[in-house]
Amino acid sequence: MFPPRSAYLHIPFCHRRCFYCDFAVVPLGDRAGSGSGQPGAASIARYLTLLRREIAASPPGPPLSTVYLGGGTPSLLSPAQVGGLLESLAARYGLAPGAEISLELDPASFDQQRLAGYLAAGINRVSLGGQSFDDAVLSSLGRRHRRSDLLAAIAWLRAAQQRGRLASWSLDLIEALPACEGHSEAPDLAHWRHQLQQAIASGAPHLSIYGLSVEPGTVFGKRAERHALILPSDDLAADQHELTSQQLAAAGYGRYEISNHAQPGHASRHNRAYWSGANWWAFGLGATSATGGQRLARPRTRDAYTSWVEALEQRPERRLSVPSRSCADQAEATRLPLDERLLVGLRRREGVAMETLLRQAGLGRTHQQDLQALLEPERQQGLLLIEGPRWRLSAPAGLALSNAVLVKLLSWWERVGPPPTGAGPAGPAGAG
Repeated sequence: MFPPRSAYLHIPFCHRRCFYCDFAVVPLGDRAGSGSGQPGAASIARYLTLLRREIAASPPGPPLSTVYLGGGTPSLLSPAQVGGLLESLAARYGLAPGAEISLELDPASFDQQRLAGYLAAGINRVSLGGQSFDDAVLSSLGRRHRRSDLLAAIAWLRAAQQRGRLASWSLDLIEALPACEGHSEAPDLAHWRHQLQQAIASGAPHLSIYGLSVEPGTVFGKRAERHALILPSDDLAADQHELTSQQLAAAGYGRYEISNHAQPGHASRHNRAYWSGANWWAFGLGATSATGGQRLARPRTRDAYTSWVEALEQRPERRLSVPSRSCADQAEATRLPLDERLLVGLRRREGVAMETLLRQAGLGRTHQQDLQALLEPERQQGLLLIEGPRWRLSAPAGLALSNAVLVKLLSWWERVGPPPTGAGPAGPAGAG
């Protein structure tokens, strides 16, 4: 396993928390911004100083091939602030020639001039958080932008791509949405078909289609507890998911991961790094890194994150270890929990080489036969495909029902347990 070549930077600030969001975010209000004198500007500046300190105190590594600035709303940062973070990464690691450098943009938080500034600072890929083309749906999600903002943002991104200033961009949509305020039913299949048609017509070379997840503690989660959230039926959600696969495939998009569809040459290299089981750096409040076969989540509050960074600076011997290029793949693989490798691998179109994966986890042929017998019903239904050494979920049915398959896999892993040879997952990293 090679040292990390990817980095994620978390920008937690946003205007408001969306009703479905359970990320580590810091709402600043609708008037917030990075400009001097604007609400939240001082908080943003202090946080960026702390973020650069974490980058400087982290272990060195090879030049980065992908960088992703997510949030929150990273477009609350000025182009100069984004450029400063990229300079910090370049100083610590270097940026490889042709590196993919992505920035999440909220349609209501930037204009064409600001976009030009981001591109001049080094951004070459954008992820646009559209979520819907319907104003009623956007309002019901707690989003700040409206359809007109989204259409304007799309026009600016298309123009930048046509001029050769933007290598690629992605559009996010949410499917299986709840009923809008004042409605007694969730949006139907015809509504979703119209959303997909508009997404395809946008010309976005990459589409991320996420099923709504109702998380505890969110506005939607609290409404669900009161039985005040009207969700689509399972059949309607499945029909929407199948329609997504059909419509996007017909439009030339290849599905390379459960939620991600791309035209040829536009799959996100950063996404690929996550789902291939590679290591990655992560910086910022609430961000989770994967280095040396270990996961490390930073604290989710600003005070706790500040203390964490200070401890990292004061105790460099507790920094995360980084695998060397001479590290054997099998030795590295045994430190990663098998359940994580299954969760990651089966989400991808390529699937996993099951025998190799089990062997790396210290398990043998008998365990593979046991697992295959457990999942035989899913294989017969066509949800799980076993093609020689590779196991994968079928598309769209297997991918749509992946959670059911993965739950059985995780239950099996809990029963089998890590082998007593010491080849189980490593303990948590001790960076403070």
